Amino acid sequence: MNIKRNILLNPGPSTTTDTVKMAQVVPDICPREKEFAGLMKGLRNDLLKVAHAPADQYTAVLFCGSGTINIDICINSLLPENKKVLVVNNGAYNSRAVEVCQMYHLPYIDLKSSVFEQPDLADVERTLQENPDVAMVYCCHHETGTGVLNPIREIGALAHKYGAIFVSDTTSSLGMIPVDVVKDNIDFCMASAQKGLMAMSGLSYIIGREDIIRASKNYPTRSYYTNLYLQYEYFEKTGEMHFTPPVQTIYATIQALKEYFAEGEDAKFARHRRVYEAIHHGVDKLGLETVIDRKIESGLVVSVKYPDDPNWSFEKVHDYCYEHGFTIYPGKISTSNTFRLCALGAIDEPDIIAFFEVFEQALDQFSIKHL
Repeated sequence: MNIKRNILLNPGPSTTTDTVKMAQVVPDICPREKEFAGLMKGLRNDLLKVAHAPADQYTAVLFCGSGTINIDICINSLLPENKKVLVVNNGAYNSRAVEVCQMYHLPYIDLKSSVFEQPDLADVERTLQENPDVAMVYCCHHETGTGVLNPIREIGALAHKYGAIFVSDTTSSLGMIPVDVVKDNIDFCMASAQKGLMAMSGLSYIIGREDIIRASKNYPTRSYYTNLYLQYEYFEKTGEMHFTPPVQTIYATIQALKEYFAEGEDAKFARHRRVYEAIHHGVDKLGLETVIDRKIESGLVVSVKYPDDPNWSFEKVHDYCYEHGFTIYPGKISTSNTFRLCALGAIDEPDIIAFFEVFEQALDQFSIKHL
């Protein structure tokens, strides 16, 4: 098949290889067959390797849904009765965790700080000292709305110092920059297949400590479909998801993992970094400005200010680029008008060079000034 290749510079789903796309074209199979359960067992084991999680302490639990389902699952499933969640919040995706707490009417502390900066560790420690009933500390590793990379290793160490578990949303970092659950003091992390693995949307997974999952059996149950222990127990008893899995997406994810390990972790991380550097080079060459200090950027997302020009229209520029095979994405900073260029997916430096040729054509097309 001749499949048109689009370059997605949005923060996921990401550009995929044709071999991952074609992995979905398989004979129909009932997901309750032993053969399919065996595929999921291998997939779960491979996911542990991506997070450098020791198999005698951690497990991977699969769910149908986008990355937000993981936030819901961890927060509703892993909080003991009469305990609080501390959300270390410096952006849109940490705010989403706050919204989950609100929806379940769970006690929480929203420790807000600037979206342009990393959280203040002294504030985190002071909050833990003043609130001994905090049982879970939550922080997104990579705030995709801005590109800020949070100091999760240090936040996790503080959580453990004060007797709390540490949950980190690694949806837009796992498989693209180094994550090691042991070294980073992570009890639970999460991601979706369409991000770092460069597979398809519809499959999400949580990697976490088995002893804590087992203990959560005795916590208040706040959900049926998104209860972590219930899904874990079903996998352990049957090798299957409790409910119907996204069959074709699982085949694609298995293929994507083969390609992940074939490329090699260091080579993949270096490729994402090349793409990121090429994005910054292109932005600088056009005289555009970014909003986040590069010292705290993840190396995966660049937030670019709208040009100071009355002719600027994100929609027009987006549509021009889209017609030429490139997708750009709106910003997620309420106080600044920005768009995002992301270094995710099966792309490399030549794709970014080609993108900026098209982007410059779009600026010229609409008489938007630039260098």
